[in-house]
Amino acid sequence: MELSSRPGHDRPVRSVDELMELLHACRGAWDTPDRSGDPVDLHDHALQTAHLLRRSHPADKELQLAGLVHDLGHLLRPGDDAGHADTAARAVRPLLGARVARLVRLHVPAKRYLAAVEPDRTLSPQSALTLRAQGGVMGPEEAAAFARDPLAEDAVLLRQADDAGKVVGLDAGVMEDWRPVLELVAEYVS
Repeated sequence: MELSSRPGHDRPVRSVDELMELLHACRGAWDTPDRSGDPVDLHDHALQTAHLLRRSHPADKELQLAGLVHDLGHLLRPGDDAGHADTAARAVRPLLGARVARLVRLHVPAKRYLAAVEPDRTLSPQSALTLRAQGGVMGPEEAAAFARDPLAEDAVLLRQADDAGKVVGLDAGVMEDWRPVLELVAEYVS
C-alpha cells in the first residue's frame, strides 16, 4: 500500500481494522528512511514495547497500547523525528482516547526529561541522535514542570519500555494478539 493511501496518513484512525492495518504495515518499516536507526523495525519495536509494559503493568491496557502505537508517526510521516509523537497521537486519539494519545505525545518529552534527571542514562545511538532535534535535554524548570504532569510517571514508564524494546530477535508475540485489547479500549472510548 502506498504511504499516501494508508489509513491515518492525513486523518485520524477510526477503526481497529484500520489501526491493525497500520501496525502490520510497520513490518519492514524503520524509524529512519535509510534504516540507519534502531536495529529492529517498527513492527518488532511496537510489539516489544507493548510486551514489556504488559509484563510490568498487566492491568493498564491503555499504557500497553500507548507502547504499541507510540512510534506510528515514523510510518505515517517518515523522517519526522521531531513530530512523530504528535503525528501518532493525533492519529490514534479518536479510537484509543485521550490518555493513550497523551502518553504517545509525552514519550518524547519523557526522553528529554530522563536525559536531564539521569544524565548517565544510556540511549540507543538513534535516540541520542534525535534528542537534539526533539528539543535536547530539558532544563531544570522544564523538567520540574514535566514532573508535575499527572501522566509524567506513566510517560516515563512508556519511555523506559521504548528504550528497552529494541532487541533483535526477541519474541514478543504477534500483532494479532493485540486486537482484543485494541477492541476493548476502543469500545470503552466510544
